[in-house]
Amino acid sequence: MVIFGFRTKVVVLAMLTLLCPGCGNRAAHPLRRAVTKFTLFFISLFPVRTARTTQCTFCGLTSRVSRDQASQLLGQAGERPGTRQYPPQG
Repeated sequence: MVIFGFRTKVVVLAMLTLLCPGCGNRAAHPLRRAVTKFTLFFISLFPVRTARTTQCTFCGLTSRVSRDQASQLLGQAGERPGTRQYPPQG
């Protein structure tokens, strides 16, 4: 019997203050990276899909962000990927 599947891990890269395109309010937007990995016998082997999103904390609108846009947003925020994670992981 072979047990396989997928596991998704979501990491908040930064908390940004942006103008929401949906509601027009200036609100906090967490920049998240979700990595889905293929697992075999509950061991993560390789990434299958990576998605980056921002979500307005005022209205809840979620927007997909490309890799280039995410790195540009992180650069404007003064943070580098992988240097700070919210919430702290234990």
